[in-house]
Amino acid sequence: MINDLSHAAWFKSSKSANASECVEVAFAGRHAHAVGVRDSKDPGGPVLVFSGEQWDRFLGSEIWRR
Repeated sequence: MINDLSHAAWFKSSKSANASECVEVAFAGRHAHAVGVRDSKDPGGPVLVFSGEQWDRFLGSEIWRR
């Protein structure tokens, strides 16, 4: 799995409505082999990395649709 997010373009989640609750997402690899998630207030902080398949399952889950 490609998980180098050092040159990835980060963008804020559409679900981050409140400025104090911002999540950023980035895709690594030409076919989104890895998806990074981080706190936009701490861009140098920790990053959660998911496989493309895991990310697809998350987006299809009930928790995301709320």
